[in-house]
Amino acid sequence: MPMRDYNDPVYKDFRIKVLKRDRFTCKMPGCKSKRNLQVHHITKWAGASSLRYETSNGITLCRYCHKSITGKESHYETMFREIIK
Repeated sequence: MPMRDYNDPVYKDFRIKVLKRDRFTCKMPGCKSKRNLQVHHITKWAGASSLRYETSNGITLCRYCHKSITGKESHYETMFREIIK
């Protein structure tokens, strides 16, 4: 499985598109943080190579919210897809 290259121009473009779409704000319900933002892959990076750079597979989360869903990502897929519609 390839490792993520955070300096890859394609990955950087994906991140910027997601952040802009989400107005540089954490999209977790109840959180409106604009700090320590990360782009989360809704369908996991490892399991969906065809979706890795699709803006529709990314959502902006702050570091705290991103950490809070680690290990439970699949439970949030449907909710995150609804949020970014």
